[in-house]
Amino acid sequence: MKEKYVLVTGSSRGIGRACALAFTKSGYHVFINCKSSLDELRSTEAEILSAGGNCTLLPGDVSDPGAVRSMFRQIASYCGGLDVLVNNAGCAWFGLLSDMTDEEWRHIIDTDLSSVFYCCRAAIPHMVSRKSGRIINISSMWGTAGASCEAAYSAAKAGIHGLTKALAKELAPSNIQVNALACGAIDTQMNARLDARERASLEEAIPAGRYGTPREAAEAVLQLAESPSYLTGQIIGLDGGMI
Repeated sequence: MKEKYVLVTGSSRGIGRACALAFTKSGYHVFINCKSSLDELRSTEAEILSAGGNCTLLPGDVSDPGAVRSMFRQIASYCGGLDVLVNNAGCAWFGLLSDMTDEEWRHIIDTDLSSVFYCCRAAIPHMVSRKSGRIINISSMWGTAGASCEAAYSAAKAGIHGLTKALAKELAPSNIQVNALACGAIDTQMNARLDARERASLEEAIPAGRYGTPREAAEAVLQLAESPSYLTGQIIGLDGGMI
């Protein structure tokens, strides 16, 4: 059976790490990536190897188009190209839009949205040549509903939704599926800023009554990677019924 290859961006922790482990268990060779958390990325590598999986460290800043080109040259030299791309890398900024600097705005848009464009652009030619591939973009329910004091993050995630739908139509004739997973409150480091009172208040607002787990998100991503090829252009909500 031919080995399959997946790149999971931002896989040093949280949803990305859980995705890397889930793909490992399904027999994929996983390219794992982060910008600066190299110790955590090596910890992900160690867990994959201890589980009997195969992975390649691919550190790099996916908000930098030059770094993405370098990463994909390494992928091409190793295996030709990807079967699956999971665009997970992202960051958040909390505060009033009127207090946000130009640099902070650019950082959010570059990290959360432009990185998806750069990685998709690099992955597509190989997928088109093989008439096969899956692109899965990790997004947020706030890309659909919008969140107060997270305007830039919401805008970037809404951009991912538009890009996902448009790219799915563009690539469907080449048998490449593009979908997004719009996550709700997942128990990751991004939400660690909340104190106990804020956390309890948020949990009360979630119909499921709890945070989601990175493992649940990873299971959904793996299902999208192995779903029927007729499923494309969809924004799949994973938010405990919140929106």
